[in-house]
Amino acid sequence: MSSRTSAEAVSSPAAVPLSVSGHTVARYTLHPEDERRMSPRPFLHPVTTLAGTPVTEYRPADHRHHAGVSVAVPDVEGHNFWGGRTFVRGQGPTELDNHGVQRHEGFAACGPDGFMADLRWRAGDRDLLRERRTVSVAGLSPTAWAMDFTFRLTNPSPTPLTLGSPATNGRPGAAYGGFFWRAPRARSAPEVFTAESTGEAAAHGRSADWLALAGEGWTLVFAGGTAETRRDPWFVRATDYPGVGSSLAASRRLALAPGASLVRRVVTVVADGRLRPDEARALVTEAVRA
Repeated sequence: MSSRTSAEAVSSPAAVPLSVSGHTVARYTLHPEDERRMSPRPFLHPVTTLAGTPVTEYRPADHRHHAGVSVAVPDVEGHNFWGGRTFVRGQGPTELDNHGVQRHEGFAACGPDGFMADLRWRAGDRDLLRERRTVSVAGLSPTAWAMDFTFRLTNPSPTPLTLGSPATNGRPGAAYGGFFWRAPRARSAPEVFTAESTGEAAAHGRSADWLALAGEGWTLVFAGGTAETRRDPWFVRATDYPGVGSSLAASRRLALAPGASLVRRVVTVVADGRLRPDEARALVTEAVRA
């Protein structure tokens, strides 16, 4: 990863471009001007293929709180860092004044092929989590590139905290929370497949070494870059809206002791055209190994 000093990076534009082979393939917004109900957070959008086809969506009409590629958790000690309504056991989706905000604090490194950033997850005047986020991009072929996204969440407080999801709060099948990629809606739902299965229902809520979402003129292949990440089940949507995430709290709340950290790494292949399963496997294997 190319680097600059923190001072130089902080003075850079509000949206930092990332490039592969001379093509700008993503822009990272540091300080979004969103209302609190959206749980404002840094995000990557637009993200495109090497041919320029968009593969992310920002604040779509169906889910205004979705923001390209980001890290979002709907329940951190009762605070909503996902945006929108909060699922309350016995009540369902409920409007609450409980939204947190992720604040970009600065870069440890930043260049055209990636960055290392520090963030604070704040609720009111309290830091619930501190994050070190590392994102890099690299070419794989004339028609494919990869985004390597790692985040470390640390509990800075002297007391334990837990992370939850609508699933852990009583809504079956809704274990979203963690890395999340909102893809663009099109006339037809994208195809979903893994090495072992085909279709949204077969992939959702299950672990897999990699998972592909193939839309009109593009394919995204997501893979866990560590054994712990690969154990997390995938959250998959294709019919209602196109989006893929890796679930931190699928069946029970995830606890963080004082000073403890969790680390997840998701590597995503971004390809022009519709990949076959063997092509998806080969590209994502190369990307994770790199």
